Amino acid sequence: MAGITCYVSRAKTGGIKGALGVAVDKAEASIACRQVGPVSIKQPLPQQEEVFSERMSLLFKRLRIVRMVDRTRNTLVYLTYSDRLVDGSPQNAVTAVAVDRGTVIPVR
Repeated sequence: MAGITCYVSRAKTGGIKGALGVAVDKAEASIACRQVGPVSIKQPLPQQEEVFSERMSLLFKRLRIVRMVDRTRNTLVYLTYSDRLVDGSPQNAVTAVAVDRGTVIPVR
């Protein structure tokens, strides 16, 4: 989305298994999103939408980022998570970007 940038950090296994894509990485990631310019929303946003997905292993496991709209606070909320657990509980992360009150977030 124009005017918002997200930075994601995640655990990644190195070595031969990591290079071949057969390593199983832990479900750990963090996210930080910031408003870096004027926010431009060209069309109504769904209440919740997957905005990014990346494969974390050869089969099944993916890192996902979901954007949710908090209309009451005129805020965009971003959640990162893995869709498959490895070694215990998932390490989810959430961040929020309060959009300038002059910009109304249209929701469909």
